[in-house]
Amino acid sequence: MSAEQLRWSFIHYDHISTDELYEVLALRQRVFVVEQHCPFLDADGLDRYSWHLLGRLPLLQSKPSLAAYLRIVPPGRRFDEPSIGRVITAPEVRGRGLGRVLMREGIRRTTELFPGRAIKLSAQRYLESFYGSIGFAVTGKPYVEDGIPHINMILPETSATDEHR
Repeated sequence: MSAEQLRWSFIHYDHISTDELYEVLALRQRVFVVEQHCPFLDADGLDRYSWHLLGRLPLLQSKPSLAAYLRIVPPGRRFDEPSIGRVITAPEVRGRGLGRVLMREGIRRTTELFPGRAIKLSAQRYLESFYGSIGFAVTGKPYVEDGIPHINMILPETSATDEHR
């Protein structure tokens, strides 16, 4: 399986099916709650205002599996800027560059929705260098959210539209 095989679905909450939502929530809980040993309220009220980017990889079975996911929250809901969050790849497909592909696609979609805007995210500290390699810069001081160190990062509007990433 490779990043080129990813098939994207980009859906606003108003149009997401119950099966798609179930898959998203199951993957988020599997990684953020179970794998990271972090009991937290994933249903934070932002999903209903957000766009959801789902990346699927083909399986030998009939239905492709959800391999990558993120959500795009509009400006004014979490931050003044549009934001990318709940960035996740399924454990069984990690190490293949899908996280970088997912973020590039998420940046592209966010820029299409909100042209000329910087993009913000709240990164787990251990991923700071990953997001930095994509062009995000630290803004503010580190903080703890749900027991995990985080840092806010921003992709300036000029970087958000660069094609070289």
